[in-house]
Amino acid sequence: MPIDSRVEFDLIARIRARAGPGDPDLLVGIGDDAAVFLPTPGLALVSTTDSLVAGRHFRPDWSAADLGHLALAANLSDLAAMGARSRWALLSLTLPAADPVWLDGFLDGFLALAQSTRTTLIGGNLASGPLNLGVQLIGEVEPERIARRGGAREGDRILVTGSLGDAAAALELSERAGPELERRLRRPEPRLAAGRRLAGRVSALIDVSDGLLADLGHLLPPGSGAEIELGQLPASRALSAAFADPEQRWPLQLGGGNDYELLMTAAPGQVPVLAARMEELGLELSDIGTLTGRAGLRCLRPDGSVLDPASIGWDHFAD
Repeated sequence: MPIDSRVEFDLIARIRARAGPGDPDLLVGIGDDAAVFLPTPGLALVSTTDSLVAGRHFRPDWSAADLGHLALAANLSDLAAMGARSRWALLSLTLPAADPVWLDGFLDGFLALAQSTRTTLIGGNLASGPLNLGVQLIGEVEPERIARRGGAREGDRILVTGSLGDAAAALELSERAGPELERRLRRPEPRLAAGRRLAGRVSALIDVSDGLLADLGHLLPPGSGAEIELGQLPASRALSAAFADPEQRWPLQLGGGNDYELLMTAAPGQVPVLAARMEELGLELSDIGTLTGRAGLRCLRPDGSVLDPASIGWDHFAD
């Protein structure tokens, strides 16, 4: 069924009923021309937006609930990298047909994550066309605690939360991927609590969505470089079981993307403090390398030999 104006209003009413009453700071929500809300006095507003396109960001066989979770999680990860709390969400859906059953499934995944992160759905848009899932988030952060990509310095350690490579492994293995790898691909956990604890204590912070090396490149000051210790890259048990040979595992961890972990730089003396803060959250923090004063990237195997980043299709430091 195409999405004409009558069907659109029916779907919007369905979304409004599922979204709930909102929060006390929401003055006007779903159903009006625009949302109106009151920001918390003294806090800065943080906004991010991203979209997921069928065939590029997800497979057509994924459940609607998985897509709802992923669409929100990808944006929440951006807020985590700014050290922000999530407050409000706008949802823009382009749908090939009006399918209330699919929409309910999508909302199951989206709203479950929204509730757990105290994010209120306040509006959005519906349109007909190839499946496209767009989300805009608005969060809040103390002005003095805003985390940024800039600020890394020579001698800083390179740190990352959690584990790397699971989502890439799930894509690589396809139907042979186990449930844990598939979960990391379809249901990533944005590190909002970690971002709050890291903000103000690291020199630079970013989320790992495009791959470790690509995102590390955004943290490096002009003319600087990095050394990555491959033996220190954190791998889950599921990844290590699926790819016991590290030579097969490292490319997935370095270039795979969709990890939604937090990557940061910090002064060496801060590392134990940061690790302790992550341990309080039940989250591992791995020290995987250092920033250098020489342009270029070296990926060092445990025996001291070098893995060429170009061999995994990464060329950020290419001349």
